[in-house]
Amino acid sequence: MENPLAEIILRDVQRALEEDMGSGDLTADLLPAARRARARVVTREDAILCGCAWFDACFRALDPAVRIDWFANEGDQVRAGSVLCQVEGLARALVSAERSALNFLQTLSATATVTAIHAEAVRGTRAAILDTRKTLPGLRHAQKYAVRVGGGQNHRMGLHDAILIKENHIAASGSIAAAVERARTLHAGVLVEVEVENFGELREALAAKVDRIMLDEFDLDELVQAVAEVDGRVPLEVSGGVNLDRVRAIAETGVDFISIGALTKHVRAIDLSMRIELGEPAGPD
Repeated sequence: MENPLAEIILRDVQRALEEDMGSGDLTADLLPAARRARARVVTREDAILCGCAWFDACFRALDPAVRIDWFANEGDQVRAGSVLCQVEGLARALVSAERSALNFLQTLSATATVTAIHAEAVRGTRAAILDTRKTLPGLRHAQKYAVRVGGGQNHRMGLHDAILIKENHIAASGSIAAAVERARTLHAGVLVEVEVENFGELREALAAKVDRIMLDEFDLDELVQAVAEVDGRVPLEVSGGVNLDRVRAIAETGVDFISIGALTKHVRAIDLSMRIELGEPAGPD
């Protein structure tokens, strides 16, 4: 496939169905093989809809001819009580794929929803909301996609596509300057970010000409001072101690990025319900 996300979706769905069904759905065997069914998915709470492609792929993996009609689009704000979609196909496929499909939809909608809440809280400032690597194992790409749907931006995807120099790296290298120099030598062209805990380290990072500086556990007054001192020479990211109550005040200090692990780590799934109506058998079992 040309679309890398499409390949990721298929792998995610295959893994989920194998995990849930194993050698086969024993309960689904109670249904006649030719029986068809219809189902509707309803949200019980307001949310940002996300994960439709994962949801669809679960059913299509078991019934390629399944029909799925969506009544809302990916990224839409949906209200409690709304019917999100209708699914029609073989009854066995519907009951077997239901749990995996809903797991994706409720989890990714949750990540998109909480991201949208934080993005709205900083609207009008220069700050962008970033995710972290604190994702559910195996769902890194899916959750980071959901962050984008919710109006956030992605930090590095993993340890392979950007360099974040922290306290232990600095200690092992001897200084920020030495760590940055080695990073540039080993991995030219890759974004290099340094996490700093005080103004002395901030000045060292500036002198090393890093691509981004992460301000760890700075209070609001210190953030204002850091923004003034850096004066736009390098983007500033805030990390640590960020919550919805503080995020607007942090953004108003003038920082460029605010990273929030809770977007993907503290997932409370959106409450969804899927009701299946069985039809008559379409032919011999």
